[in-house]
Amino acid sequence: MKRTAMIGHLTPAHAGQTVTLQGWVNRRRDLGGLIFLELRDRSGLVQVQVEPDSAAFADADRLRAEYVAEIEGTYQTRPDSQRKGGLADYEVIATRVKVLNTAKTTPFELEKGDSVAEDIRLKFRYLDLRRPEMQRNLVLRSKAVAAVTEYLDREGFVQVETPMLTKSTPEGARDFLVPSRQNPGEFYALPQSPQLFKQMLMVAGYDRYYQLARCFRDEDLRADRQPDFTQLDMEMSFVELDDVLSTQEGLMAHVFRETMGVDLAVPFPRMAYMDAMNLYGSDKPDLRFDLKFTDVTDLFQGGEFKAFAAAQAVKVIAAPELTRKQIDELERIAKQNGAGGLAWLKRDGDGFTGGISKFVTAQAAELIARTGVAQGGTLLFTAGEWKKAVGALGAVRLALRDLFNLAAAGPQFHVSWVTEFPQLEFDDESSTWTYMHHPFTAPHPDDLDLFGTDRQGEIRAQAYDLVLNGFEVGGGSIRIHDPAVQAKMFQAIGFSAEQARDKFGFFMDALEYGTPPHGGIAWGFDRLIMVMSGATSIREVIAFPKNNRGVDLMALAPSPVEPGQLADVGLSVANSED
Repeated sequence: MKRTAMIGHLTPAHAGQTVTLQGWVNRRRDLGGLIFLELRDRSGLVQVQVEPDSAAFADADRLRAEYVAEIEGTYQTRPDSQRKGGLADYEVIATRVKVLNTAKTTPFELEKGDSVAEDIRLKFRYLDLRRPEMQRNLVLRSKAVAAVTEYLDREGFVQVETPMLTKSTPEGARDFLVPSRQNPGEFYALPQSPQLFKQMLMVAGYDRYYQLARCFRDEDLRADRQPDFTQLDMEMSFVELDDVLSTQEGLMAHVFRETMGVDLAVPFPRMAYMDAMNLYGSDKPDLRFDLKFTDVTDLFQGGEFKAFAAAQAVKVIAAPELTRKQIDELERIAKQNGAGGLAWLKRDGDGFTGGISKFVTAQAAELIARTGVAQGGTLLFTAGEWKKAVGALGAVRLALRDLFNLAAAGPQFHVSWVTEFPQLEFDDESSTWTYMHHPFTAPHPDDLDLFGTDRQGEIRAQAYDLVLNGFEVGGGSIRIHDPAVQAKMFQAIGFSAEQARDKFGFFMDALEYGTPPHGGIAWGFDRLIMVMSGATSIREVIAFPKNNRGVDLMALAPSPVEPGQLADVGLSVANSED
């Protein structure tokens, strides 16, 4: 028989009707000769009662947890004493039960999935995905895809698929390489992003492009990274920075409204990279709470406290009252993020006690005035090279957020832009300049003359990151469309003309054939859904993810292959002991 409806689609209008439901047995209880079942499908769960004199009793008696069953019976309200509101007010009195399939005892209780070791959940992912929490996440993801498609189609974007087998190019992470059987000794690379192809679509005149693109990066993993992931990729022609940002704001607001019923305030606030770093110690600051740094470098410059006197930067944050144990843990976090230590003071009246208090008597009044530290509150300092000082204190700021649940006082979701990133950054290991985003990002037009000078570190990029609750969920830029500027950029990062042509010759040729001004962005789609769902890892919003070692524990990949397969592509595996 066909099912009448999915469980979650039953309404009070079905009361008194005969319904046919299909799904999994969530739980079974025997009580006073009665059998009580919970039947579950993707949309919800309902209680089923099977009475001893029912023709369905014998079949119902065979059911166990996770059996697949078909239940026919009368949908009715439960007794007043058992009513809890919503679907829980109704039950099915079974008249027919059919066992559609049996199931072995599961290796973990699905209802306790959150407390089960992740490796077990990933090994039996097809069971883990039955849990309502996981199904909610994937349904949210599906709705977000639908909302994206609806909005971008309405805005005139064209969906185009770009190649999965392409040329290895330096884009910041290691490529996954694929040997070519038909071209021995040569390799494809799986795309880290569709960057060059989407720019060439602008050269080709497609004007507005998008794609939910599968991307691959062979890099160390963490909670918000996977070796294969999805990004929402977009590019637009004949635009300036404000055009791209306003389109993205409309899209993000639409996605939240359609999938979660949440209204985001637009336009999103913007913050320059240097302000984000100086105030929050991060280029993706969590702005759900307002806990800023104060710069006090000038108060200690050339003073008696040697640790601060010659520091390039001295930054301080005003925290609530802290125990010594809490301070020690925050110092561990600061050191873990590059600081030499974490100096501290506790406010006591018009002065300070503890920590470095003996070194700040002359500065006490000014420190209180600048930081606004409360009575009994704690000042936490980092000092040293600017980037390390702000980065370490940024990590301490996030630890304070978690320690005192500071984000709870703000909005559930806070979206902002970080703009005006540096075009270049100096790599101390190689003693060369490299790009901060990628080598196709357009510099600010007012800074073009700084290329090739000792001030090229001051060049501002027309780049922007989309930040949600302290996570970078999107990054993009206005692109270089002038071949001469692209040549300057390649030269600035140490590429000879020959190297640039070897890596990007096809792209450099394309720029010569009438390239419009263009810009775009890519959203980290997995990361976005993670934040929207409240999950703590992108593995919770991907159907079949790898673990933190890059292994698919269910399919057992990666794995060895047959010698004949290696021979076909001219490869052999070296003995790791050699």
